[in-house]
Amino acid sequence: MHTHHHYGTSETGSVMLDIGRDTGALVIYTGPEQQGLEIEISPLDMIPATRTHVAVRERLINHGRLYCAVYPSLPAGRYAVWRGEAEQAGTVTVAASRVAEFSWPAA
Repeated sequence: MHTHHHYGTSETGSVMLDIGRDTGALVIYTGPEQQGLEIEISPLDMIPATRTHVAVRERLINHGRLYCAVYPSLPAGRYAVWRGEAEQAGTVTVAASRVAEFSWPAA
């Protein structure tokens, strides 16, 4: 994570996923303290790894809210989730035609 953004709340149904034969999506659930921060991920099979990032946003769902980063279209594979420049928060597998989920670990 590196940059902090100030985004408004996302309404229900405001994210379009583009998943299919070779692509999946990833949702990283966090707490409200990560709102606006960017979380980077990188494929584990790429050396050097190219990182991509999205911001954590507050999202309204049915009768509540949650905080998460949504990667709407990723090539299927294993990914490192980065807590900072050099520290991994964990790994996750993104399967084609599926939505993978990852819970941000407590500090």
